[in-house]
Amino acid sequence: MPRNLRITRIVVTHFSFVVNDLGPEEHLGFDQVYRPGYRLDQDGSILTIETDAGITGEVPGSIDRRDALYMLGRNPLERDTIWHDLKRAQRGWMNAPNGAIDMALWDIAGKLYGAPIHELLGGGGQGRMKLPCYASTYHGDENGGLTRPEDYGDFALACRDRLGYSAFKIHGWVGGPIGREVDAVLAIRRAVGDSMALMLDPAGAFRTFDDVLRVGRACDEANYFWYEDAFRGGGLSQSAHAKLREFIKTPLLMGEHIRGLEPKADLITARATDYVRANSYTDGGITGVMKLAALAEANGLDVELHGGSLAHRHCMASMRNSNWYELGLVHPLVNANKPPIYGDPKWIDLLESVDSKGCLDVPTGPGLGVPLDWDWISAHRTGEVVYEGE
Repeated sequence: MPRNLRITRIVVTHFSFVVNDLGPEEHLGFDQVYRPGYRLDQDGSILTIETDAGITGEVPGSIDRRDALYMLGRNPLERDTIWHDLKRAQRGWMNAPNGAIDMALWDIAGKLYGAPIHELLGGGGQGRMKLPCYASTYHGDENGGLTRPEDYGDFALACRDRLGYSAFKIHGWVGGPIGREVDAVLAIRRAVGDSMALMLDPAGAFRTFDDVLRVGRACDEANYFWYEDAFRGGGLSQSAHAKLREFIKTPLLMGEHIRGLEPKADLITARATDYVRANSYTDGGITGVMKLAALAEANGLDVELHGGSLAHRHCMASMRNSNWYELGLVHPLVNANKPPIYGDPKWIDLLESVDSKGCLDVPTGPGLGVPLDWDWISAHRTGEVVYEGE
């Protein structure tokens, strides 16, 4: 029997927190690196969608006024209709709806039916309730943290031997010598042997095609699992990546900066990637990620989720074609770099959140499955925006 719920109120709660020993890298200032003694001010927000049934969806994220006014009075269970309406509103810009909205609607549905989201998606079981993780590093620094190629190798060993990780991804230096990047690729493999899957994400920091190719060939030599986002163009050029695939053997992972379903379908058709990136925040929430998983599956490809979240744990537990959960960003000398919005730190994606085998749990409570720590959020609250229906 249809359930005629209505959205009555939407709240965005802003908060702030501080991360020690982390700051903007000194070359350009766009990326965060280890800087001893630096105190980095960070902001966050929580999106709350309330209904006339007393059920509330709560998720890290925000909403703008236009989307909020559209949402008020609508049935939160009509997720696909809402998804397509909001997608159209983003045409020519993001090409996908605000992912936080969709995640909050899934949270409402799970709470209404008394089931975790992965169960609503048909997931869980068959070993998918323990998610294998790769430790995903901050960029290299010049401050004695991840400064030498050997520093990355030592960190990879610590992640494997002390914490149980079976995979490790390096974000290298921004604006550094390309020879050091090549040396790091090789040094990590020498340090860990064949015992870990290794990945590289330069985040578009390389200057020339020769740089991209030299590092790619080092990835070939060191048998890397994937090579990600090497070109300055942010992965937008399909022809550039199709050309690169002709020169190297290491699989490419692309799509982080290509938003939405259709552009990623074109990326696959152009044979410009071997793995497909998906992100619930930038690709239209859980609904968008699951559409991308089906698209990739139909083309014989795997989907790798960008960044961590409770939503990604549920999605990965519901997808056959995914290999690793990205736990990041991490650094051997930076701790407590995530806001403790959940009471139990195992849900916050800290370096130490994994179990002894380097895996994460999937929540089993209704909806997203883990209650927010509103005491901490309220204590660090900096503001609030409220949208209400008539």
